[in-house]
Amino acid sequence: MKPIRSFSDLCAHLARQGRRYRLAVVCGADDSTAQAVMRAVDSGFAEAYFVGRTAEVKQQACVAAAPTEWVHYVDADTDEEAAAAAVRMVGKGEADVLMKGLIHTDTLLRAVLHKEWGILPRGRVLTHIAVAQMESYHKLLFFTDAAVIPYPTQEQRLQQVEYLAQMLHAFGIEEPRLSLIHCAETVSPKFPHTEGYGEICRRAAAGEWGRLVVDGPLDLRTSCDPLTLRVKGIHSPVGGDADALVLPDLETGNLLYKALPLFAAARVAGMLQGTLAPVVLPSRGDSADAKYDSLALATINCR
Repeated sequence: MKPIRSFSDLCAHLARQGRRYRLAVVCGADDSTAQAVMRAVDSGFAEAYFVGRTAEVKQQACVAAAPTEWVHYVDADTDEEAAAAAVRMVGKGEADVLMKGLIHTDTLLRAVLHKEWGILPRGRVLTHIAVAQMESYHKLLFFTDAAVIPYPTQEQRLQQVEYLAQMLHAFGIEEPRLSLIHCAETVSPKFPHTEGYGEICRRAAAGEWGRLVVDGPLDLRTSCDPLTLRVKGIHSPVGGDADALVLPDLETGNLLYKALPLFAAARVAGMLQGTLAPVVLPSRGDSADAKYDSLALATINCR
């Protein structure tokens, strides 16, 4: 498999697979969600199950014009019931991807994390992974966490590395390069998260996550710019050519997630990992294109 270097590559790869992934879309009554879902259906890699607010969904022009073979409706009286029904579909193996539509994030996450029938297995960490495509970088850049964990513990960070490794390998990157981010290239007790970076590097070198090159602490420029690395006289196996970044905290991740499209015209997609199936949890303000890219990102990570 050739490495996937762009969203166009990703969508072409999904189309070639010839498989439709079942999307449980919770309250997908807003225009951008409906457009993204129907574009995925039209692209040939999705089968849509709209759960909740079905009367509103059917009023969307893009849905009304769709072939009914790949579009289904599951009625629910309230948003809470819709969230529960969609999560239960995932738990029963009846859906491959869960997607948030016009519903409060807290309402959906309460269902995802329900103690009896939720879809986060015991011992797993719920975290967010994003990927950006921009003209100023020669390939896709993945990073975590921009939405869920405020200050990751060492154990949570280890699982973030595991999830990233799985995703990067799914993108056909045989030996991905992962950078552990800090504002400088030195470990400091003033920044406790850097003291765990050595353990992550050692475990990666021992092959815990398959073929994976990990180094850190590195700052953003030494992670992604080989010239800066040479000028600073730093020797790193990442080589200024990172595929993915593990960020120190949510504030850093959220800032990068919002700054890249605002200032660098980047295409950015994101999803939740750790659950039984990928969860697409876009902001209500995200465009149809961003939601479509997030669906494509989620589907390639389906088991």
